[in-house]
Parts: sequence; C-alpha cells; structure tokens
Amino acid sequence: MSERRYVEFESIHSGIQSDVGRFRLAPNGIGWKSTGNKTTVIAADDVKKVSWSRAARGHQVRIVVKDNTVYKFDGFRSEDFDDLKDAIKLYYKVQLEAKELSVRGWNWGNTSFQGSNLIFDVSNKPMFELPLAQAIGTNKPGKNEVSVNFVDPGQPAPEGINPKEVDELMDVTFYVPGTVAKESENKDNENEEEDEEVAADMVFYETIKSKLEFSQMTTENIVQFQEVLCLTPRGRYNIDMYQDFLRLRGKTYDYKILYSNIIKLFLLLKPDEMHVMFVIGLDPPLRQGQTKYPFLVFQFVRDEEIDIELNLDDEAINDKYENKLQKRYDAPTYEVVSTVFRALTNRKVTVPGTYRSHHGANALKCSMKANEGYLYPLEKSFLFIPKPTTFIPHSEIGVVSFSRLGTTSGGSSRTFDIKFHMKNGTDIQFSSINREEYANLEDFLRSKRIKVKSVNNEETIVSYAELDEDEEEDEEEYSGRKKRRTEKEMDVDEEEESPDEDFAPDESGSEVAEEFDSEAASENESE
Repeated sequence: MSERRYVEFESIHSGIQSDVGRFRLAPNGIGWKSTGNKTTVIAADDVKKVSWSRAARGHQVRIVVKDNTVYKFDGFRSEDFDDLKDAIKLYYKVQLEAKELSVRGWNWGNTSFQGSNLIFDVSNKPMFELPLAQAIGTNKPGKNEVSVNFVDPGQPAPEGINPKEVDELMDVTFYVPGTVAKESENKDNENEEEDEEVAADMVFYETIKSKLEFSQMTTENIVQFQEVLCLTPRGRYNIDMYQDFLRLRGKTYDYKILYSNIIKLFLLLKPDEMHVMFVIGLDPPLRQGQTKYPFLVFQFVRDEEIDIELNLDDEAINDKYENKLQKRYDAPTYEVVSTVFRALTNRKVTVPGTYRSHHGANALKCSMKANEGYLYPLEKSFLFIPKPTTFIPHSEIGVVSFSRLGTTSGGSSRTFDIKFHMKNGTDIQFSSINREEYANLEDFLRSKRIKVKSVNNEETIVSYAELDEDEEEDEEEYSGRKKRRTEKEMDVDEEEESPDEDFAPDESGSEVAEEFDSEAASENESE
C-alpha cells in the first residue's frame, strides 16, 4: 500500500450529479473527475472527517473538511471499504468511520448541524440529512412548529436531470416542544443555580435562519430596505436585494425569492393620495403553510423619502445594469424601491392609465365578498388590492354585467355591483360601488371594447349568443346617452395616452407627478 502513489475507483458519482467519474486518493489530496471533465478537489490538509454508509447508489463516502463543508461520493462497492480505509489512514491520518443508518421509520429523534447541513438522528443513528444551502426560507406555521421550505416547483431541475422525471422536496415541518436552557454570556458566574429557559422551537428556528443567512453570504447585498409595510401577507419585512434574488425577512417568516419568479410589477397611487402601493406578482407564488400568495402588496407613505447608496461600482452600473441605476438616491422611498426592482428584475412597472373615478382617483372603492379594497382599471387589466389581490386581464374577460342599478324597495340604490364573466367560465364579482362611478366605469369598458350588459336581477343569466345579437342595439343606445352626458359628469382627462405602460421617474429624483408620468411603449402587460 505504501508503495502506491494513489488509489483510484471507477464509476463514482459526486453529490446529486448524474455524471460518473474517477475517484482518486493521493498523498496531496482527494480528487474526482467526471467523463464530462467536471472536477472536485479536496486538499489533504483540509480533510477533517470521513465516514462510510449505505446509499441509494451502493455505498457513500462522506468527507467533512475544516470549514464543515460536506462532500459526498456515491457508487462504491462493499468490497471497496478496506482499500479506502487503508488509504485514508495512510494519506490523511484519519479513520474511516462506518456509520449505520436508521431504517426504523421513526419520526421522533434529535437534530444536529454540520456546516449548512441539518442531520436528523434516531437512536444515535443518522436517518436523513437536509442541505440547508438549498433551502429558500423558514417559518413558524404554528406553536412548537418550524418549517423549512426548499426549491419551488417553478425553479429549474438540477443540471443533467430531466425535470419530468425528478421529484423535489417542497418543505419539511419539525415539531419542537419544550424548553432549553438559554446560553449565558457570563458562564463564570456559578452563583446562578437556575438558568433561564427559552422555547426550544425558537432556538431551533433561529439556528436554521442563521444557516440560511450564512449560505446567502456568498454574495453581498446591493441594498436593503428596512421595515417595509406589507399588506399581503400582513407584516413588516426587511428587503435585502442581491444580484439574482431578494430576501424577505420578517419576525416570523424568512423567504428567498428569485428575480426570475417575479413576473409583474405595479406602482399604484391610493385614492387617499397619501400612500402608494407597490405590487409584486410571483410565479410560483409565495407560500405560508397551506396559503399561497401570488402577489405581494407593499405600502409606502407618499411623502416619505430615503437616502441610500447602492453597493455597486460604476462599472457594474454602466455595463451590467445599463445605467438604469444610480450610485446614490435621495428621493421618495416608493420611487427608489420601484426603480431598483425594475433594474434588477428587468421587468417594467405598470402605473395607472387614463381611467379616472368620479372624484378623479385612479381606483374604485369596492368590496370583494367581505374584503374591502380598491379596484384599479388599468390599460390592459383590472387589479383589486390588497386582499385577496386579484388580477383580471382584459383579454380574458368575456362580458361585464352591472346589477342593482335601478331602484330598490326602499328607494333609489346608492351602490351597484359589477361582475366579470371570464372566458374560462368563472365569475368575479365586486360589490358596494358608489352609484356615481357607473358612468365613468362604463365609458372605460366601452373604450376597451369589453362587452357590457346591465341586468335588473342579479340571478339573470346572460349568454354570449344573446350578447352578440344585442351588441349593435346596445352600442346605439350607449352612443345616444353619451351625447347627452355633460362634460362635467365625464370628468376624464384624455390628454395622456396609455400612461400605465411603464414607470419612468424623473432623473432628478424628485417626486413623480400625481398621474405617475410614463414614457414606455405599450407592450407592458402583454407579458
């Protein structure tokens, strides 16, 4: 054994890679090289611990280095154990430990952390291991519970694996009861006989969070927005913006969101004209337990300003981001946030269009079932916020019907309802809309060539065939009524053309105009 310069094994896999290669043990280190020239090299001085165990592909050699990084190599035969043991002891002065796995199927055991890996042991035998470096977030769905969320189904499969043939771990929830002793900073004080105790689930949760933070430290964040109010889901979050993803950190939830999962951005002035809503559309949606959030709704005070400096050099701003970003910002917070999101996600920001309500606002106050909110008629869609955030593209609307427009048994109705009959057969209804909003809303729908029908009874069923027959008659009746309407009742500003296609704040960084001036082309919401 001592006369050989190295020991080599064929048909070995490295980690989850499908490629096979040669695994070599030599005095100066450990190496693996695949048939496709992928390589893994471990210096001899870095080898800390080596273990042997059963695996899906034969036997596995698990190597832990000094910084607690773990390397795994599968595909060894049982008869390879002695040669490996002798070579590892000779070259690295380390014993090869044979570890027996727990196969009892119990779900009660102990957890330990090794580097960024979480190990679950049953009766002092490892049962499974979770690579926290691949996790996208952690949260506490209930008392004594800690959930670890892994790769979303919308993300691509690992390299070399057919996405149609791969099963992915979505999340794992641990039940952690009881309390543990709090680690005291002053351990020399032996007079304190009773140690302070804290909830075990909180200690476990904070430990996992720290592991996730460490795995994300490979790249520095570009900017951080602190204590941002989120209406859906409710809470305050710190938003850490990185090169390829953002991190959403709250008191209970911690998420990693890839920019590739962000499909839409909206910047909307609230009718009170004191707040601005920033809406982020996600695919796949964010999950909190069994609840899915396809949209995140953030709210900013319109007059609140921020003074920040981006952690980017001039070369990155000029080349990578094509001067869409500035080194320093001193401007309204909502304007800075939307500008940074637009540059990093490469998505356009939709802002309100030509529609104006009876009171000159960009939205209608209404209710969706028991939830009050605002319905924004945009140039290519309708958007209801904050909860449940509902996106309705114009192209998917079959017909819009108005109801409760006439008098009621108690007199004239002050509100009306509107129902969107979608082409896929579903209906979306909004109620308690002020009667004064009817004229402007009907004008807007007609201008977008969306079929409109007024019904006296909410239960009336309107078919598309009937609408086609009555369409010409409806248009003539509408044209005559529109001529008789006064300019004051219309109260619609026709000067701008499709201003909600993109968001382009002034270069000076000053507050944008009330109508959110825009200069973009009209292809925004067709994405």
